[in-house]
Amino acid sequence: MAKAFLDENFLLQTKTAEILYHEYAKDMPIIDYHNHLPPDQILNDINFNNLTHAWLYGDHYKWRAMRTNGINEAYCTGDKSDYEKFEKWAETIPNTMRNPLYHWSHLELQRYFDIKEVLNPASSKAIYDDCTAKLATKEYGVRGLLKRMNVTTVCTTDDPLDSLEHHIAYHKELATKPAGSEVVMLPAFRPDKFILIENPNFVSYIEKLSGIVGFEIKDYSDLQKALKLRADFFAANGGKVSDHGLEEIYAEDFTEEQADTVFKKTLSQQAITAHEAAIFKSAILHFLGTMYAELGWIQQFHLGALRNNNKKAMRTLGPDTGWDSIGDWSQAKSLSKFLGKLGEFDQLTKTIIYNLNPADNELMATMIGNFNDGSVAGKIQWGSGWWFLDQKDGMEKQINTLSQMGLLSQFVGMLTDSRSFLSFPRHEYFRRILCNIYGNDIENGELPNDQAFIGKTIQNICYNNAKTYFGF
Repeated sequence: MAKAFLDENFLLQTKTAEILYHEYAKDMPIIDYHNHLPPDQILNDINFNNLTHAWLYGDHYKWRAMRTNGINEAYCTGDKSDYEKFEKWAETIPNTMRNPLYHWSHLELQRYFDIKEVLNPASSKAIYDDCTAKLATKEYGVRGLLKRMNVTTVCTTDDPLDSLEHHIAYHKELATKPAGSEVVMLPAFRPDKFILIENPNFVSYIEKLSGIVGFEIKDYSDLQKALKLRADFFAANGGKVSDHGLEEIYAEDFTEEQADTVFKKTLSQQAITAHEAAIFKSAILHFLGTMYAELGWIQQFHLGALRNNNKKAMRTLGPDTGWDSIGDWSQAKSLSKFLGKLGEFDQLTKTIIYNLNPADNELMATMIGNFNDGSVAGKIQWGSGWWFLDQKDGMEKQINTLSQMGLLSQFVGMLTDSRSFLSFPRHEYFRRILCNIYGNDIENGELPNDQAFIGKTIQNICYNNAKTYFGF
């Protein structure tokens, strides 16, 4: 007899898995240590206008599926009404079966709105009206949505040029309220625009940075000084995490003088070679790594996305609109060299590395073991399945590979990497998959039936490890 779709034991194949999930994993709080949530929306506790506003605005996962289903761009990023866009999503979603969007979307309808009906064109109007009515109420403001998922802490992704005004105002508000009554929001430092020197906007970024720090950035040492000032500012406002979204790690041999020469050439609008760009990127990335160690921060590297493949779409719609894919850079040597150079002089801070190409799974799982020095449990982490890999197969492969080549017990667990306040059931998705893997091993006799110990390990992976690792 077929199981009911998305019932309470969804993804749990054994009785032991059910016990592990319901008694140990389900009610653990959530630390979402990397996402792209807008800080101003959290500060102002906004209510979304309707379900489309909450669910489809900025969601390039859904836009990509809609385009593949033959839906015109006007219903994705264009000027069609919100309800017309939702109708096209409802038309698309039955065709997403076996894509993670099908599971995620229905989990979100259940967890946030208590809607267990399957979304399709026949049910779309009633679901849209029900969710939209709820989203208008105070308890469905964005803070309420986070609390509904038991989220305790979120780390947004922030430009070094950012004033952090929304974080600062939010922290002031939290200081007037009982501890734990509101979600903690912290900034994360993402300085990639000051690494990618080939970007045609690089000089304008430097000019903006000069305006913020109050002095002209004329050479490489000025840039280092300016970035350190911005990092100190982030640290003073709760920042303890950095993040990079790079194609690969840059680890060419360099000298400070070479980096300075390349930087000055760029400032003076002179062309630089690919090798010169690599020298500069390697130098500044190493400098940032040493700075993070000095600050006691955690550094994160999201590697391997081939971005903005569709040039027409990039020109008309801009980045982050659904035209990216998995890249195939060779990651091992440069990553080893980068981490090794920092570690050689005790300048390697806690580090999380995420790969987008599943061909690199074993590479990443073994690389982290080269630099775990015993000073901190799980100091160097291989991050959870990211972007195209944060689905059932991707999570299972990441968990199994880390288990076989590292210590799954020290893993800091899942994150959303999302722009959506409705994406937090992805933590539940991960937890169910994790419990199912352990449950199957117990019932197969591959692990002892010590549910208390394994249950505690699962709780650590879901929450406790991240709490300790990040110091939240």
